[in-house]
Order: sequence, then C-alpha cells, then structure tokens
Amino acid sequence: MSTPAETAFAPFPLPLDQYPASADANLGQILLDRIHADPFNLIATLLFLLAIVHTFLAPALFKLAHKIQHEHDEKLKSLRESGREIPPHHEQCIAASVLHFFGEVEAIFGIWVIPLIVAISLTKGWPTAQHYLNNTVNYTEPLFVIVVMAIASSRPVLQLASRLLALLAGQSPARWWFTLLTVGPLLGSFITEPAAMTICALLLSREFYRLNPSRTFMYATLGLLFVNVSVGGTLTNFAAPPVLMVAAKWDWSSLYMFKEFGDRAAASILLSNFLYFAIFRKEFAALTQNRSTDAATEAEAPTPFWITGVHLAFLLGTVLVSHYPALFIGGFLFFIAFTITTAGYQDELNIRSPLLVGFFLAGLVIHGGLQGWWIAPVLGSLSQWPLLFGATFLTAFNDNAAITYLATLVPDFSESLKIAVVSGAVAGGGLTVIANAPNPAGQSILGKYFPDGISPGALALAALPPTAIVLICFSVGR
Repeated sequence: MSTPAETAFAPFPLPLDQYPASADANLGQILLDRIHADPFNLIATLLFLLAIVHTFLAPALFKLAHKIQHEHDEKLKSLRESGREIPPHHEQCIAASVLHFFGEVEAIFGIWVIPLIVAISLTKGWPTAQHYLNNTVNYTEPLFVIVVMAIASSRPVLQLASRLLALLAGQSPARWWFTLLTVGPLLGSFITEPAAMTICALLLSREFYRLNPSRTFMYATLGLLFVNVSVGGTLTNFAAPPVLMVAAKWDWSSLYMFKEFGDRAAASILLSNFLYFAIFRKEFAALTQNRSTDAATEAEAPTPFWITGVHLAFLLGTVLVSHYPALFIGGFLFFIAFTITTAGYQDELNIRSPLLVGFFLAGLVIHGGLQGWWIAPVLGSLSQWPLLFGATFLTAFNDNAAITYLATLVPDFSESLKIAVVSGAVAGGGLTVIANAPNPAGQSILGKYFPDGISPGALALAALPPTAIVLICFSVGR
C-alpha cells in the first residue's frame, strides 16, 4: 500500500516544456493551445486578476469600514445617553471589522489563495493541491523578508543607520529626504532590498511623514522610494530578487551587474530625486517648521557598541544564508533570545508588520507560480524594445522576480534581450505594491499615514516619472 507521499499524479502546474510544440503559431494561438492543454490555466489567471482588482478596491473597502464603524459608534453613544447598558461584545461592529480585513492590502493575496486551493482541489484533487502548496511553491523569500524586516527594524540597527545618515542629512528635513532616498536604496545592493526598504521606510516615517507633508508629496515620496529601492539593488548580483533569479543561470557576477547596471541605476536615482526635490522644494520650508516644533525629536539613549555589533552580525548572517530557511530562521530564534537578554536597550520586537508582509508575499508566490503558462510565451515573443517595456508593464501586475525567473526559461535569449528584461523588471518595480518583494514592507510601515489606505492608482501615478527616468537611463547606449 502506497503512502500519500508516494501517490502518483500529473505534474501541476504543467511544466512549460511539456506543452505542445507550436513553432509557427502566433501568440494568441499559443495561449489558446495552452488553455486547451490545461483549462485550469484560465481559472488560475482569472483568480489572480480578481486578486489584483481587489488590491485596487482595498482603499474603498477601508474607507467603507471606517464609515460603518463610525455609524456604529454613534449609535452606541446615543444608546448610552439614553441610559441603556451596552454589553462589551457590542462595542465592535463585525461588519466593519470584516470590511477592514478585506481592505488590508497585505491580506488580499492570502485571502484569494482560499478559492484557488478550492478550485485546484475540485478540478485536480486535494493531493495535487497539497503537493503544490507543500512541495512546489518556494516560500524562502517570504520567510527571509519576515526575518530581515524584524532585525532591520530593531532599535540598535535603526539607531546606527540614523546616526550614520545624519552625518550627511544633519537636521534638515530636505537633506534627510534626499539622503534617505539616495543612499538608502543604493545600500540595498549590499544588505538586500528588503532590509534597505525597512530602514528607509522607518527613518522616512520619523524624519518626513510625521511632519505632515501634503498628500501629493506623501504619494510622490512613496512612489519614489519604491522605484529607487527596486533599482538600487542592481549594483550586485545577490541583493535584488529579480537579479538573483537570473544571476546563476546567466552567469552574471557582481562585477558584471556594476558594469551594466550600476552607474545607470545611480544616475536614475539621482535624477529622479532632483526632479521631485525641485517640484516640492517649497514644501520643505513648512516641514522644517513642523520639525522644530515637534516634541517627538527627543534623543534616544545610545546603544552600547557591542550590542549594535551583535545585531549587525545577525543581519549579515541572515543575508549570507538567505537561501537556507532552516539556517536564518534558527538564527532568528537566537536573535529573539538576545533581544530578551538585552531588553533594556531594545524596543519591543516588531513582528506584526513582518508577518503581514510575509503573508502577502506567500500568497503572491502561490498565485504567481501558476502564471508562467502565459507570461513565458509573451516574453519570448518580444524583441528588445518591446521586451523592455513589456517587462515593465507585466512587473506592475506580478512580482518582478517572477518575470525574470520566467525569462530564464525562454530559450535562445540573446545578451541584449536578457539585459532588456531585467531592466524592465527593475524599472517597473515601484509601480504597484506587488511589483517588487520589498514594497509590501514599505507599505506596511508607512500605511498609517494614509488614513483611507494607499490608493494603487495614486501610487502608480507617483511612480511613473521615476520609472520613465529609469527606462531612459537603462536604454541610453544599449
């Protein structure tokens, strides 16, 4: 009698090399043939599209939840004024709580995993669904982001980053803004993009967002942060998820990345920052005034050097073993023990935001793993310039690491096409929260400054100018 692990069933999803050969067919016919080969392809992509639509509806759901809760609170207030006693369990409005949950961007892709797994179970059987979740999907990236976010957001790491950056930024909100959006993203090439995003977002929260900038300026900064972090990790071959997916397969070393992408990435970051600095320069005067009257600028007690050194060692160790979950999760448990031992020099460990971000990314990789049937032939059908812009567009609706990974499965990619697809993937990494793995971390940290939730449309508009600058910088001389 066979055990469940030994039960044989058809591979799912169907490997790309097992689809019928269609050398002379156009793209439309190829996609139709693949739907015919496995009709579940269409179901998986429709559910993925519904999840994307849900992300655009999230701010409206968030706003509606607040409205319903407010009406509920007003009703309870009037009942109390009439002398009625209100049971404690009536304080919270269930409908508002449900809508609030469905409006949390970090929860959306996890929510849509449920109908996806139901659909797989009904059409393919539960063993197939179980095998896909347990054996096919790779959760290393979500787990890594959880751990690196928690370590990077600890007080000793933030305190060190703040003091080093303060050497350049001084006390000016304008200089802090420019420094964080320039040095921070480029730092991502060495400490990984998720760690850079966490540090930049937390310091921007303290040095910029809490000073009450205009709504337009807040969105512009968020879009710029997302684009710059996506681009800033391309100076090496191990820090940016979309680069990591191709580096070994295409034999791209850190020296190669620095030569082909490094100067262009730095130039695009500087040009984008100068552009937005010029557009919003008049707002910095008001921010300076707000900073001088803000009582929250009190200095923290310095952390002993050896404690900071241990935190940096944990951060570096996590980066070095980022491909081995058993090692970096085990290391994280030791890190938690160390923070408990040195509690007097620690803030409470922030684990809620990292867990939400990890949940978001896990849902995204579960859905994204079923989209190769159409993304790979689309990428393979494009020449250099259409591929550059096509990768940018596709990245907005799927994680850019998935785009570059699927590009490695397309045969006969020339070096110019390889550069084009990676350039497009990193350029489009700031257009949406799902476009780049570190983006949910930034949204989780900075979302509190957007009372009705972060609007995907407003974020995309804010990210378009720096995205265009990146595309121009990556295209010049190619």
